[in-house]
Amino acid sequence: MGLIVMKFGGTSVANPERIRHVARRVVRSYDQGNNVVVILSAMAGVTDGLIQLAKQVTDLPDKRELDVLLATGEQTTAALLAMLLKSMKYPSMSLLGYQAEVVTDKTFGNARILEIGATRIRDLIRERHIVVVAGFQGCDPDGNITTLGRGGSDTSAVAIAAALKADVCEIYTDVEGVYTADPNVCKKAKKLKKISYDEMMEMASLGAKVLQIRSVEFAKRYNVPVHVRSSFSEEEGTMVINPDKDMESIVVTGVTSSKNEARITITKVPDKPGIAAKILGPIGEAGIVVDMIIQNPETDGKTDLTFTIPSGNYREAMQIEKRVAGEIGAEDIFGDENIAKVSITGVGMRSHSGVAAKMFSALAKENINIQMITTSEIRVSCVIEEKYAELAVRALHKAFGLDHL
Repeated sequence: MGLIVMKFGGTSVANPERIRHVARRVVRSYDQGNNVVVILSAMAGVTDGLIQLAKQVTDLPDKRELDVLLATGEQTTAALLAMLLKSMKYPSMSLLGYQAEVVTDKTFGNARILEIGATRIRDLIRERHIVVVAGFQGCDPDGNITTLGRGGSDTSAVAIAAALKADVCEIYTDVEGVYTADPNVCKKAKKLKKISYDEMMEMASLGAKVLQIRSVEFAKRYNVPVHVRSSFSEEEGTMVINPDKDMESIVVTGVTSSKNEARITITKVPDKPGIAAKILGPIGEAGIVVDMIIQNPETDGKTDLTFTIPSGNYREAMQIEKRVAGEIGAEDIFGDENIAKVSITGVGMRSHSGVAAKMFSALAKENINIQMITTSEIRVSCVIEEKYAELAVRALHKAFGLDHL
């Protein structure tokens, strides 16, 4: 008998019929002798609808009250599933985030989990209840309802699995696992049987939408095996685990692209200590994440500085940097929203040389110009024109042999 945490996303609970399908999957695992804890998202589209409802009341909803409102989406699905399980004669109880003792910091809208008590969950498991927990939510030390940001139910599931020392955390979604590339972009993309935590974190940060990055961080920190699989198929999915020798023998595991990118360049910046901090400090204070940064060689005591940010923050960032450029005596500032970032990821890069050169060569063969480059131990990313993003993914997928895995 094992302890399994099963998380179902919004498409999996989109309507009553799909909730019945979820119930059948849950009781099947329970009938096999497993203890089961279920984490649920809100029905597909509900969270966006609640945000729009709030904006009909006020253009700038109070963040605390918005979290109170958004938490009702997951409360609804948790109650419906527990209700259905009870009608099927299975002992079940729904819990909200605070009842599951999901304690977070005080950042409304994007709270981080501080600890999970899970005392009540454990008590219910001992009584052989199927415990249904509303994902995406918790409470701060003052008892205020908080939400964990987009994809937060994944984080809820893995964190609760870690607290309970579950045997596995199963993430059910509308895809059958993690693929070598987006199947909608690359028809030859292959489903991976397994992927390392580090690879999954890189791919999640680079545009892969299968798992929320903070959930993978939790899984790695507490060594929680995560099984990504489809709600609509009985097939095995992809296991996210610690790397093994088989994984390290493959140079590149996946190719990702993100069109959610924008670039800002400030020209003729005085090249002296503290200037980069003056340029990027206000961006950080505004809560805007900076990704790639390039500084050109100095000429006559001046330099150009270029950085990328999420495209949704482009206008705000440009307003900030126009003010900063005037304060520091820069010559000009300009930006570009028509860019994309294409990346290759693989733990095998640690022990193989020439990977970046092979990537650059593959892009050059397609006449794709590289505008910026950044690397990590297991990842190489290039900024290119947005219109070439899908072509780049297919070219790299082929170049690194992923078409024939």
